[in-house]
Amino acid sequence: MDENVSLVPLVDLTSGFWAFKTLASSVEMGLFTRLADGRSATLAKLSSELGIEERPARLLLAGCASLGLLEKDGGLYRNSALSEEYLVEGRPYYFGDAVSYCDEREYIPWHRLGDALRENRPVTWDPDTQGTPFAVEDPIMTGMFWKAMHSVSRATARVLAENYDFGPHRRVLDVGGGLGAYLIELCQRHPHLRGTLYDLPHVCPMAREKIAAAGLEETVGTVPGDFFQDAALPDDHDMILLSMILHDWDEDTNRTLLKKCYDALPVGGVVLVSEMLLNPERTGPPVAALMGLNMLVETEHGENYSEDEYVTWLQDAGFTDIQIIRFSSAGANGAVIGRRG
Repeated sequence: MDENVSLVPLVDLTSGFWAFKTLASSVEMGLFTRLADGRSATLAKLSSELGIEERPARLLLAGCASLGLLEKDGGLYRNSALSEEYLVEGRPYYFGDAVSYCDEREYIPWHRLGDALRENRPVTWDPDTQGTPFAVEDPIMTGMFWKAMHSVSRATARVLAENYDFGPHRRVLDVGGGLGAYLIELCQRHPHLRGTLYDLPHVCPMAREKIAAAGLEETVGTVPGDFFQDAALPDDHDMILLSMILHDWDEDTNRTLLKKCYDALPVGGVVLVSEMLLNPERTGPPVAALMGLNMLVETEHGENYSEDEYVTWLQDAGFTDIQIIRFSSAGANGAVIGRRG
């Protein structure tokens, strides 16, 4: 036995679900929303409000405090800065919808990862009987997925806006833009921008609600469509944004979509691919590699790709001046940018 090799990393991996379920159960019970705006409460008070006995309440609060979700001062518990910012319902960057989606949609199917590996097919839905989840008004997808992606996307767009210069651009087309998180964030931070959200017909009305709530009806429009079925993408934009889109599909589909982007852009126009990028060796980072496994669980053909693969696809589509920017955010760790010459 090599005494220099610790078992602790494997213990941490094995018990990783403990932390997630502590977070998910707390979100489900509305713990952090109850402590919003600096409110603090005792164990007895929170036990009563959560409708659980003091023993489980005591254990839950200890778990949350240990994870940095709560702070304790004497006998009083309050939200940490992290929970106050992202886990209070109604906040602009509320992340609870993403937590709930992972808990209700992905957690149990991930127990069947072995089946997905052996069969090379998703286990969150049945492609033989249910069709493509994105294209149908499935209650979980409509009620949870789009809202979950909205919170992740807004936080990611905020970081992207700090790492890429949007000054030269005027009109942005967000392909598969969901509920408009990227365009809302980018247009609020860069008032000179105008945006068009292009997504499936049943998604656009939900997006318009978010856009209206942000006061951007005159700045961001929606165009219903299907980038698989439509012969061409909407034109008259000098940037096309593909944010967390390409990991859902196989290489041929992605190459086809990137060619459509090229054809829709004017000379000098830019496509920006924002994703969790694998390194060229495809050995990490972990969040990108594990997201690839999540695509196995969730999709028929999706996976995470390396930065080199995106560069090659962009070059083959005709883009030049390829650059990669790297950052740390909730939904992406970088972007690959190409220009139409």
